[in-house]
Amino acid sequence: MNLDDLVAIDVHTHAEVSADGHSSLSGELAEASAAYFKTHGARQPTIPELAAHYRERRIAAVVFTVDAESATGHPPIGNEEVAASCAEHADVLIPFASVDPWKGRAAVRAARRLVEGHGVRGFKFHPSLQAFHPNDPRFYPLYEAIEELRVPALFHTGQTGIGAGVPGGGGIRLKYSNPMDVDDVAVDFPELPIILAHPSFPWQDEALAVATHKPNVYIDLSGWSPKYFPPQLVRYANSLLKHKVLFGSDYPVIDPDRWLADFDRLDIKPEVRPLILKDNAARLLGLTKE
Repeated sequence: MNLDDLVAIDVHTHAEVSADGHSSLSGELAEASAAYFKTHGARQPTIPELAAHYRERRIAAVVFTVDAESATGHPPIGNEEVAASCAEHADVLIPFASVDPWKGRAAVRAARRLVEGHGVRGFKFHPSLQAFHPNDPRFYPLYEAIEELRVPALFHTGQTGIGAGVPGGGGIRLKYSNPMDVDDVAVDFPELPIILAHPSFPWQDEALAVATHKPNVYIDLSGWSPKYFPPQLVRYANSLLKHKVLFGSDYPVIDPDRWLADFDRLDIKPEVRPLILKDNAARLLGLTKE
């Protein structure tokens, strides 16, 4: 990956379909997500197609799926497939993995194997979909392993489009994705780089407080068009958190073209824009020579 050739690094994209056509979500949840993001009828890209999309734009992308099998009963897309596909497109793709925290010691072994044997560069957690409180001590052995592996952990925070509009929200509980839960993780694992994904509605102020207070906590801006960002998020991104805020789109539900076009119209200082779009992520992901 030639960092100088890149205009941006998108730290939040999803592998939604495997090579054999297996979806990352059940039919009901996929349909609800499509309705929420108004992507009905849109074909889900394969990882090679995702790579081509980003290569054309000279953008690198972090790619992951979500393993929520214990909570949903739906088998995930294999982390090994994601890692192998990203390796074939290493000029633009960076593989993250997802391990089901409820799988206990098996999850810990998988995390080590995926980093050491498959080149995975970080882990994605979705507390609402995976149905767990991040600060539950039962999951601390997993964080300990990830901290030892010296890669980031990215946590979905705030509301989710998955299950929106389905009776009972498809069984998905929003309470698990309060960023204050992740504050405990940041305290107990101070060497673990943590990314709070998305503007964290309805807990935006909590997310800003955690990222301001904890040196190891960052925020990605995925899942929302920038024109809808809360004003306090823009204010902090422009000032106190200018070195800790990261570009993320949530592709394929939000295309980077739309995100970047709306970001261009946001009141962000010229010197802060390159930090958010590329420099902060390059440093966090260890892509710089420093």
